[in-house]
Order: sequence, then structure tokens, then C-alpha cells
Amino acid sequence: MRSAMLLPVLFALQALCTSVGHAMQHYPAVWGHYDVCKSQIYTEEGLAWDYMACQPEATDMTEYLRVTLDPPNITCGDPPETYCALENPYMCNNECDAATEELAHPPELMFDIEGRNPTTFWQSTSWKKYPKPLQVNITLSWNKTIELTDDIVLTFESGRPEQMVLEKSLDYGRTWTPYQFYATDCLDAFTMEPKTANDLTQQTLLDIICTEDYSRGYVWKNDKTVRFEIKDRFALFAGPRLHNMASLYGQLDTTKNLRDFFTITDLRIRLLKPATGATMVDENNLSRYFYAISDIKVQGRCKCNLHANSCVFDKGKLGCECEHNTTGPDCSRCKKHYHGRAWSVGSYLPIPKGTANICIPSNHGPVPRVCDNAMLRCQNGGTCHHHQRCHCSPGFTGILCERARCQGPGDCDDQLSGQASLHHHPIGHQRTLTLVVFPLLFVSLC
Repeated sequence: MRSAMLLPVLFALQALCTSVGHAMQHYPAVWGHYDVCKSQIYTEEGLAWDYMACQPEATDMTEYLRVTLDPPNITCGDPPETYCALENPYMCNNECDAATEELAHPPELMFDIEGRNPTTFWQSTSWKKYPKPLQVNITLSWNKTIELTDDIVLTFESGRPEQMVLEKSLDYGRTWTPYQFYATDCLDAFTMEPKTANDLTQQTLLDIICTEDYSRGYVWKNDKTVRFEIKDRFALFAGPRLHNMASLYGQLDTTKNLRDFFTITDLRIRLLKPATGATMVDENNLSRYFYAISDIKVQGRCKCNLHANSCVFDKGKLGCECEHNTTGPDCSRCKKHYHGRAWSVGSYLPIPKGTANICIPSNHGPVPRVCDNAMLRCQNGGTCHHHQRCHCSPGFTGILCERARCQGPGDCDDQLSGQASLHHHPIGHQRTLTLVVFPLLFVSLC
């Protein structure tokens, strides 16, 4: 009877242990996230770190950028203007006035939360100086290297431009290279044969192309977006649904040009010719021609060279929270006293943990035994010296001063009487820690 009553309790405890075990897993269910930089393991010499390649989660990078426009006075509203619809020159009910909040269209409206009605958007002045070109440079700067993880998407509210170039910089805007050209007629605008991302192969992935897919047509309620197809390029290695990320990671690991292709510090959108909807510009209704952008999406992550799993935005600046004894905004150098070997970028391979390529203490062996004030604390009154070793109190020894300095079991028992000690079990074998405090005893249930 008593055994029967205990069965539900045992099942409940088993379920609890299972759930705790799942919660303590150090790796995601799906490999390839690289979201853990290190985990604690138990070795014959005591506790040590197991290091892994790691990177921050992808996020909306438009929350952290600075936007500049050239020319700086290109935003509408000063002086106020009235605009006409592109498809109907007699429908002129779009007013822009920088002095009135409800009628202003400043640049920050390209990055606000969409879904509101009416839609918010940035808008340029009209093409009132025709035939002088109406051209605008929109520069997005992060003051940090970032890695793109999804398509760049621009949403236009004025008809998509007939000519446009998307450019990137890897040196904080000092030099620029084109990412992609966009035109209604690529041959006429840029003397380039029209292509699409679907025309690219593994061998031509880095080619700069001109596409006509996003410039034709000017229906306002449809076909508003212009894309730079990151995922289509990923798919050349990872498959159409990106199921084979191992292949992509392998290529990113071994081909620096490929990795650099998806890495930026700045983006520049060069608007060269607005939508006209016709072969000829209507010089009697130039208020129909302008640029308006309601949304820009840039998905990516801080580049931390696989040495950090988080990135912070502090005092207007992004920076990696470096692990693996590295430092710098991109974790691109070794910390002081950790130059035992040259700094190296982490590696995605072998999957799923990668290779951390940590910086090691100067004049030390290849596997450092470090201490810290987090998980690897020096015990029994010991102090951590330069994160390299514990200075133990008299009577104790071990990497973390976890063992009494004694000759026999009896002497150890005497020295440890009244002391609390934490017994760590190998991760993956025991899922909980057993805390022993004399004279009280807490025993693990799992």
C-alpha cells in the first residue's frame, strides 16, 4: 500500500529531474546556433572550462544605426510642399510641412514600428529642379562591424525608383563598393546585363549584378519593396530551405571573401532616379516625382569573430562582450597577459561546437587552468591571481583550493569538519549538484 502511494511521488520526481536536466542543457536542440561560449566540465585535475565558438543572436540592426542624408536639406517640408499622386496628376492631397508634426516626414520614420494607419514614411523634396537629377544618398552607419543574416528590404511609398544602387562599406564609410544595381533598364542605366539572384551560382555568388525585378511598375498598393537577397545567396550552399547550414558554415570558415561579403560597417542607398511611370517626365506636374520610404529592414548580428555570444549598446555604441580571453569591439585581439599564442578568429567547425581558438596565458601551456569570480571561484579562502591560478590558504591545495593538504583520510576529515564543500559532478552524467554541509546533509534527488 505504501509502495503504491509512493509511486506518484517518484514519477513526479522523475519528471522534475527530466525537466531540470533539459533546462540545464548547454546546447540548443538544433545545432548551429553557437550561443554558448564555454561550459564547466570536471576533469581528473578538477573543474575546468570547455570552450566553444560562439556568436550573438541575430536581431533588428536598425535599432542601433545612425542615418545621414546627402544632400542634408533633401527632406521635404521646408518650405512646405503639396504632392500629387504618380498615377493621377490631379490627385494632389499629400502635404509635407516640417513645422507640423502630423505633416512632417523626417528620416527616422524609415525605422519606426510599422502597422500604424496611416503609414509613416520619410519623403524627399519633389523633382522641382528637373532636368537636374533628383539624387539622394541615405547612409546607415553602425560604427561597428556587423554580419548580415537576412535580406535587406526597403519599402517605398512613392513608387520604386527607376535607378538605384545599394553600396556597402567595411571601413566605416571611408571606401564603398556596390552590393547591387537596380534599374528599369540595366543596359541603359549601368551598361550591365540584367540578372536576378536566381542566376547566381556557388562560383558567381560574389558577382555584383544589376536587376530589373524591383524597378518596374509603379502601382502604389503593390510591389513596394526592393530587396538585396541575402538568403538566396545563403541557399546556394545551404539548400533552398537553408537545411544544410553545415555546408554554408564550412564555406564561411574557409573562404574569407565570402565571409567579408556579408560583413559591413555601413550601408548606402543611392537613389538616382525616382519612379516616373512613363518614358517621358511630365514637366508640367513635377510634384508627382519624389522618393518616400516607409521602412528599412536590416537583420544581422555584431561581428565578434566567434568569441562572444552577446553584444551591448552602451553610450550610443555597439560592442561585443568578449569571452575566450579576447578583447576589443570585435574581440579581435588577446587580453593583456594572454599572448601565449597569436590571436585567431574562432571556427564554426567541427559542428556543432566549433573551435574557440582561445587566447592563452603568456608563457603557459596550451590548456590554461583559470579561475574567476563567477563559476570557478577559489575555495576555502583562496584568492584568484590574474585569472591564472589560485593562491590557496594554508592547509589547502588543488586548482581551486578544493582539497585539504593532508596525508590520510582521517586527517582530511578533521580539517574539513565544520566546513561546507561543493561537490561538482561531470556535466552530462549528473544533472544536479550535491551540497554537503556537516553536520547537515542535503542529497540530490536526481
